[in-house]
Amino acid sequence: MTAFDASRFFAVFLNRKFAVEINFMELKFFKKSLPTLIFLAIFSAIAIPIFYHLLKVDKKLKVYSPADVNPSLVDFSVKHITKDHTIADFSLINQNGEIITQKDYKNKIYIADFFFTRCTNICVAMAYNMNQLQEYYKNDADILFLSHSVTPEIDSVPILKKYAIDKGVIDRKWNVTTGDKKHIYGLARKSYFAVIEDGDGGEDDFIHTEQFVLIDKERRIRGFYDGTDLKDMEKLKQDMVLLKAEYEN
Repeated sequence: MTAFDASRFFAVFLNRKFAVEINFMELKFFKKSLPTLIFLAIFSAIAIPIFYHLLKVDKKLKVYSPADVNPSLVDFSVKHITKDHTIADFSLINQNGEIITQKDYKNKIYIADFFFTRCTNICVAMAYNMNQLQEYYKNDADILFLSHSVTPEIDSVPILKKYAIDKGVIDRKWNVTTGDKKHIYGLARKSYFAVIEDGDGGEDDFIHTEQFVLIDKERRIRGFYDGTDLKDMEKLKQDMVLLKAEYEN
């Protein structure tokens, strides 16, 4: 063996010895750390789902009762209610002359508003935005729409039918309704908290509001939106994702 070969052999030997020592040290470190690694794995498996669940709970939409709403929007007769507020039973007539009640919205999420067919200001934007929401959710059987005429003495079934056709209403998704004025105005003030003006639904009473109201499957209010504002329509869509998630768990 030449001096060069001897040097080369010695270098290889040292490298292998060093590698063996390194591997031995790594093995000792691994054995020492194994209980900690097992603990961290178990902790992660338990903690991550809990934290995820807590985050999802935090993202639930608020459930509105009279105490949570601007007092000027709440009828005196229901101001004392602090929880468990729900939309009252109703009976209305839609664009096809059919009687529509709360039973037609059972186990459904819906968006409600108040309009009149002769309106030439805010109702135009409201009808457009409601139509766009209808188009967005037209294949979602869980979501419906409900419009109440605030001039029911004028908005007869034939007039509502023409209005529905003009606005692109899909019958299975969106009911455009008329009915007893006192009943409709009572719903607006005592159930949906959609109007500020006081009144009794009499001959001279008139309400006009841009509010869209989001109602859940338990007939509870979950959100208020300006039906003329495109940003609010995007907010409504985001809130709808959260609301639907509540029923998927």
